[in-house]
Amino acid sequence: MNKVSPEFLKQVAGYGLTTSWITYRMPDHRRILQEFLWQDYDIYPQFPILVKFLTFWGEKLDGPIFSVKVAHQRLIKPAELKVLDGDFRLN
Repeated sequence: MNKVSPEFLKQVAGYGLTTSWITYRMPDHRRILQEFLWQDYDIYPQFPILVKFLTFWGEKLDGPIFSVKVAHQRLIKPAELKVLDGDFRLN
């Protein structure tokens, strides 16, 4: 029996790969900034999984978040067809 990966099922359901660069202040040295890279499958534009993670961070971790940058790309999307030279034939 062939099993489909949970990641593929998420992609088919509309999830895309979300990468977030989180800059936060060091707990013991608030003037020093540190970066953390987070990546998971999430839904644009609500980002419920990222919001859940950031909520966890704010409640449980000591280093306060300074900034968050987000990049998102759907990996499975409709095929694109572009006419490049004005004449396109299919046999």
